[in-house]
Amino acid sequence: MQWRDELRESDREAVRRLVEATCFFSPEEQDIAVELVDEALSQGKASGYEFIFLDSDASPHELQGYTCFGPIPSRPGSYDLYWIAVAPCRQRHGLGKRLLEETERRAVVQGGTDIFIDTSGRKQYCPTRSFYERMGYTAHEIVPDFYSRGDNKVVYRKRLLSSP
Repeated sequence: MQWRDELRESDREAVRRLVEATCFFSPEEQDIAVELVDEALSQGKASGYEFIFLDSDASPHELQGYTCFGPIPSRPGSYDLYWIAVAPCRQRHGLGKRLLEETERRAVVQGGTDIFIDTSGRKQYCPTRSFYERMGYTAHEIVPDFYSRGDNKVVYRKRLLSSP
């Protein structure tokens, strides 16, 4: 696997293919994933979005997983994890863990003390929520019927550093 954080124009379609392949995200959500890439490509650091990509060794343009994260402007020291996705053929091989640990490490280097993650409360997302909990995240808030009737938003939080 090859790590990188520089964006390429080709990441627009690579991200779309990856999030579509997971079968977790609606076409509208897939569009949002690509919009974040577009904003970062056009605005750079000013977009507030940072990316970590894991490319295949065999094909450097074959995206195996990625995260998109960034600081929360109104909450100093806090970060949002906007996206984490791993190619279905690479899931359950530790890639998600490596991506999330690297995201946390980079947030800490930048002064981060907390990371927040929003996810769905639907049954389909049970493995996702379990993954976050294994990674040390706790359910911080549940917003009933946020995404749609019966689909709660579950907000996870992890403290990265002790507060003074």
